[in-house]
Amino acid sequence: MRTQKEKGEDFRFLHQRGTAFIMPNPWDAGTARMLAHMGFEALATTSAGLAFSLGQKDGTVGGERTLANASAIAGATDLPVSGDLENGFGDSPERAAETIRMAAEAGLVGGSIEDATGREEQPIYGIEHAIERIQAAAEAAHALPFPFTLTARAENYLYGREDLKDTIHRLRTYQEAGADVLYAPGLGTKEEIAAVVSSVDRPVNVLMGFGGMDFSIEELSEMGVRRVSVGGALCRMALGAFMGAAREMKERGTFRFAKRAASTQKIVAMLGP
Repeated sequence: MRTQKEKGEDFRFLHQRGTAFIMPNPWDAGTARMLAHMGFEALATTSAGLAFSLGQKDGTVGGERTLANASAIAGATDLPVSGDLENGFGDSPERAAETIRMAAEAGLVGGSIEDATGREEQPIYGIEHAIERIQAAAEAAHALPFPFTLTARAENYLYGREDLKDTIHRLRTYQEAGADVLYAPGLGTKEEIAAVVSSVDRPVNVLMGFGGMDFSIEELSEMGVRRVSVGGALCRMALGAFMGAAREMKERGTFRFAKRAASTQKIVAMLGP
């Protein structure tokens, strides 16, 4: 197995080589191994995928269980793994910093901190408090003995605040606060993505598999995007197939879905020893 320092260096390089790479999101060790077998270069955890696998809503799992899952994924392959650390599992800058340190202990070489509060009445942190949280997380990340890539997320678009100007302003301030990668999930058009990319001087992550966007990795790379993730989309795709098979059994009393299922032998071969 490679060291955490080697994984961290590889992860940094992926962001710097000039073309976009795909960082898919497994939700457990098994799906992580399958993605590694298929040749992906890095992975990221998904809070939604984990929550769904536990029968819960996204955002309700908590830090301890999330980090345990992240540790299992990070230990399942030799690939660099970045963690979906939600809002750091607390409001304070100190909590965001501690979450970064705990993510590193779990074997991750990157992680994202978002500016969503988790509260309906005030879904997004005020800008000054959000900056303090990213700054604390960045200081913790950059004090580690290996490269840890901190991603700062501006969550406006996921909470009905489709304010591109404010989103770009937030990303710029997070850049100044020390974030290594910037991310505004929910951007829906080429123009919005291009505006974000051209407004910052850090690598930008774009979320695909969400909102009906249909850009290829080549098109995103031409826009200047450096990293592409899919959040809970792979898990939702798997659950869609599961529900379709269950519906066939319940409504038709047939089992034709099994013809489309992966063979046990193929799955075992992908999981490795």
